[in-house]
Amino acid sequence: MEKHLNILQNYFGYTSFRPGQAEVINNIDQGKNTLAVMPTGGGKSLCYQVPGLAMNGTAIIISPLISLMKDQVDGLHALGVAATYINSSISSAEQRQRLIAMQQNRYQFVYVAPERFESGSFIHALQQTNLSLIAFDEAHCISQWGHDFRPSYRSIVPILQQIGGNPIIMGLTATATPEVIEDIQSLLHIAPANTVHTGFERKNLSFFIEKGVNKIDYILSYLKKHQGEVGIIYAATRKQVEYVYDVLNEKGYAVSKYHGGLSEQERQDAQTAFIFDQTELMVATTAFGMGIDKSNVRFIIHYAIPMNMESYYQEAGRAGRDGEPSNCVLLFSPQDIHTQKFLIEKSEMEEEGMQREYQKLNKMVNYCRTQSCLNSYILNYFQLGSATASCGRCSNCLQQGELEDITEEAQMILSCVKRMRERFGVGLTAKVLKGSKDKKLIQFGLTKLTTYGILSKYTEKEITERIHFLLAEECLAAEEGQFPILKLNQKSMDILTGKENVTMFIQDVPTVEKADYNTDLFEALRQLRRSMSQELELPPYVLFSDMTLKEMARYLPEDKDEFLRLKGVGQKKYELYGEAFLEAIADWKEENPDYKAPTAIHYQKAGKAKELDDRPSYQISYELLQKGKTIREIAAIRDLKEQTIEAHIFQASQKGFNLNWSLFFNNKEEEEVLSTHEDIDAAGLKDLKEALPEEYTYRKIKAVLVKNDKFVVREGS
Repeated sequence: MEKHLNILQNYFGYTSFRPGQAEVINNIDQGKNTLAVMPTGGGKSLCYQVPGLAMNGTAIIISPLISLMKDQVDGLHALGVAATYINSSISSAEQRQRLIAMQQNRYQFVYVAPERFESGSFIHALQQTNLSLIAFDEAHCISQWGHDFRPSYRSIVPILQQIGGNPIIMGLTATATPEVIEDIQSLLHIAPANTVHTGFERKNLSFFIEKGVNKIDYILSYLKKHQGEVGIIYAATRKQVEYVYDVLNEKGYAVSKYHGGLSEQERQDAQTAFIFDQTELMVATTAFGMGIDKSNVRFIIHYAIPMNMESYYQEAGRAGRDGEPSNCVLLFSPQDIHTQKFLIEKSEMEEEGMQREYQKLNKMVNYCRTQSCLNSYILNYFQLGSATASCGRCSNCLQQGELEDITEEAQMILSCVKRMRERFGVGLTAKVLKGSKDKKLIQFGLTKLTTYGILSKYTEKEITERIHFLLAEECLAAEEGQFPILKLNQKSMDILTGKENVTMFIQDVPTVEKADYNTDLFEALRQLRRSMSQELELPPYVLFSDMTLKEMARYLPEDKDEFLRLKGVGQKKYELYGEAFLEAIADWKEENPDYKAPTAIHYQKAGKAKELDDRPSYQISYELLQKGKTIREIAAIRDLKEQTIEAHIFQASQKGFNLNWSLFFNNKEEEEVLSTHEDIDAAGLKDLKEALPEEYTYRKIKAVLVKNDKFVVREGS
């Protein structure tokens, strides 16, 4: 395994493998056909790139999209690796030249589309090539039960027997239910024991569901709070894409659009602009994104509900591929369900397939309506588990905002719908309630209703949001059609008669955590990366990811040795790009002589950290927590007790370091601890612990008290 670790560090700049990677690579090293099931951003490509670099011969990577091939090949070229792709984007003459070079074993990696295996000349060339392995990327496409089933993937299997040479076969996927996994194993002759399943959880992603909001207003509010961040906004239809794009473009945002109604050149230009950081926002249908390895996407917003959980998690998973914290927001409206049902009905699927898609859509709708942890819902869907734990970072767990009783307003809205004889939509209903002078109200005699103007204290937008909320909670129904008509249902009647109350949670827009690196230097390094990438004609993230730029802006390395200790910097990348970035950091430090880095460079070796002596011990533990390590992991790394690390973290908070308290407790738990603390006037932690439910640990209790200045952690640990 040592040779693989050397490759990992020299080429990719990491000192240890992510979960599952070493096991997959070890299987390949032993000649075993292997399936890797890992979340998007979990490092699947390294599972074939590292052994491919270590083995003799050529690795064939079967990939579904041309854009993915080009991204991967660009990335390998940036590391000095011989790689190419053979697909319809290049001329027949160029294809022949690359096939000849492949037979001469001049490439370590060759990326091809599944349809390439239908070519006799390609099969002949494969038979003459010394093959090391064949990898099926996006392997769920091979299964008829998968959400992206491609028959061309499935037809490759019998052809493999013609090739000979007995290359190792591997499959890689990020979205697969148990039945899809079984199908892949059977088709590719992979033993269950050689399937490495790391789970689907992405701990750097936070999931949010927003119901009953004006979608475009929400997006504008979000962008205002997240200026300069890169994001993708997914819409269900071309019309929605055009609408959102036009609004953002008029507001002056650097935005691209992508959908099937654009020409191939228009789509390519939009994709290139986004990949090369010429635009920060992409508004697109699901036609965009599969295989786009852009690592610095900080948020995904779904303008409408996707058709199934597989699509949703794959699209949401395009955020935070560099491991940095990122948000995934889904804007839910009941009308979206009708849109997706229409798309299913419009498809050419057989009845059985349509029923399966309806079932998947229902699961997606349930996700939008669940009150439990969103992260757990996703994991349960894919793993058939029964996890109910709180992730501490989704909208249901965080409950950031205020719970508002709107029973009285709801009764007024429902009463208005009733008096309007259930003949009008959201817009006119809101105008009646506001007391608008709109001519249509006079035309239809709606200004004479007793409900006219009874919610005049609210803006029309606020009334509209409440109507949308009632629809989302099924307190009100909408008749299908281009202009949905509001209808009362049994739940409406229960509210009107006082049998049921209505509470509305006013969710805050997710905000940006305070940075622990110098943001000015980070922006300067981003500009350098962008200009270098344009000169080299490579995507910016191929040079260094945002995560690595933040490391530079956090530690301010002064020489080659310090630069090589940064995460994501290997010998190869340093030789190609390192000196330019070191020079830029030195120039910035000269212009800012009074600035001192918040942390010092630490040495990395075999996954351990050897700290320099100039940092307080509590700060070292805090910085490891900020890098995503758990208290247990930090204790193992530093060879200290968990209680000591816990004390360090709370000391850091008392010293003014920003701490994400949701790692320890949620709002409800905080209220319970503080209320009990006040009620019993506890003399110590033990009394408080005994008065609270059993699941309230000492750590949780202590965290609440530290945050609220009711407990002081002793220094000196």
